[in-house]
Amino acid sequence: MDILVRGGTLPDGTQADIAITGDRITAIEPGIDAEAGEVIDATGKLVSAPFCDVHFHMDATMSYGRPRVNASGTLLEGIGLWGDLTRLQSKEDIVARALSYCREAVGKGVLAIRSHVDVTDETFNTVEALLEVRETVKDVLDLQLVAFPQDGWYRTPGAEDQVVRALDAGVDVVGGIPHFERTMTDGAASVTAACTLAAKRGLRVDLHCDESDDPLSRHIETLAAETIRLGLQGRTAGSHLTSMHSMDNYYVAKLIPLIAEAQVAAIPNPLINITLQGRMDTYPKRRGLTRVPELRAAGVTVAFGQDCVKDPWYPLGSGDMLDVAHMGLHVAHMTAPDQMRAAYTMVTDTPAEIMGLDFGLQAGKRASLVVLDATDPIEALRLRPARLAVISNGQVVARTEPARTTLHAF
Repeated sequence: MDILVRGGTLPDGTQADIAITGDRITAIEPGIDAEAGEVIDATGKLVSAPFCDVHFHMDATMSYGRPRVNASGTLLEGIGLWGDLTRLQSKEDIVARALSYCREAVGKGVLAIRSHVDVTDETFNTVEALLEVRETVKDVLDLQLVAFPQDGWYRTPGAEDQVVRALDAGVDVVGGIPHFERTMTDGAASVTAACTLAAKRGLRVDLHCDESDDPLSRHIETLAAETIRLGLQGRTAGSHLTSMHSMDNYYVAKLIPLIAEAQVAAIPNPLINITLQGRMDTYPKRRGLTRVPELRAAGVTVAFGQDCVKDPWYPLGSGDMLDVAHMGLHVAHMTAPDQMRAAYTMVTDTPAEIMGLDFGLQAGKRASLVVLDATDPIEALRLRPARLAVISNGQVVARTEPARTTLHAF
């Protein structure tokens, strides 16, 4: 074998060695007695499937302050700033910022990212840049791209043609933003158009859906219905779904079972949702996160996304999905032990499932995993510790030495 990860603790608490040959896990069992090209001592350390970020905007990352900061902190000002930035940035600028972020993310154990790419830029710089980035990082990082009409499928002239152009160029997933259309009717029509296009091409769908404090923004209902009508079950996702935090409970009692029936995944983004939503509230202020525990209880697949790092919408972020899950479990009141462990899977196994990736700690799966300086998922969420080793497709691609503090007190 090429690599033997010895003595690690798996997320379920069992201890095992992991044998890797080529780009595959060949065995996971205690006490593997074999020669290996490299032995990684993980005794007492958490060995996990890699972190996956199923919702991000890589074309905008690391652009904070250009051309100015978001003074109001609102979603709408961020969209306006992004429109200004697209007229200033070059393809080379996008590539450089994106690769810088990818390096940072890989060091944190993130080995898959689904990035929405604004296709309404007439220069097509965003799409061409991220296709180049995807090719550059493909041996280490799975970068899945979504054709995203940031300014609206119908609101922006020619946006639908740009979506098709992006898909023809090799973008993977059909996107949309129905709540940003001029009317509810146009928004619903855009959902139908996106799902129809995806069904025709055999693609997945991931819509920015109801990212609003408006309880009457209900495009997730249309997405679920269209998913069923077109046979897209298991291939669609509603990202954000923040309006659900303000919806009438009676309506939600009907909506959540429909989402579950349609097998539509939900992708809340805790750091950004609680930052952008509720900006027009005085007190009490709404949390801005969708109904995560209720969705999960109904059998809906739910994964957390990072969404933004240092861009027109968010001034912070480090690419650490443990930060995302840490915030998510707080805001969603997921503090029971089983809920905290679930929050860990919502940034590892679950997003990989939504993206259709062959990840997981099982023999035969891709040899992509992370060794953390923690003993279990709950401690990892509490401490957000060093990623001692990051292995992608059978290659060690990052190592981090743990921080050590020497106290001179007590």
